[in-house]
Amino acid sequence: MNLKNKQELIEKFGANAKDTGSAEVQIAMLTKKISELTEHMKANKKDFSTKRGLLMMVGKRKRLLSYLKDKNLDGYRKLIKDLGIRG
Repeated sequence: MNLKNKQELIEKFGANAKDTGSAEVQIAMLTKKISELTEHMKANKKDFSTKRGLLMMVGKRKRLLSYLKDKNLDGYRKLIKDLGIRG
């Protein structure tokens, strides 16, 4: 993930251009990293340290999604639809 991709995600999901800490932006960035690591794991099945990092990112995203669902249900639904996660 490069700086240009991060800026695009921040502009799309953040409240403003400097909003990097909101749950929506964090979830979007984690989703991008998870998809990149998933592709890496398909080619490198025995890379166990990457697998551990991937599982930790999935857990963090799950916790952030749970938090967002409790605080802002409409925002949660919009975010999962935009990112294409959760079925």
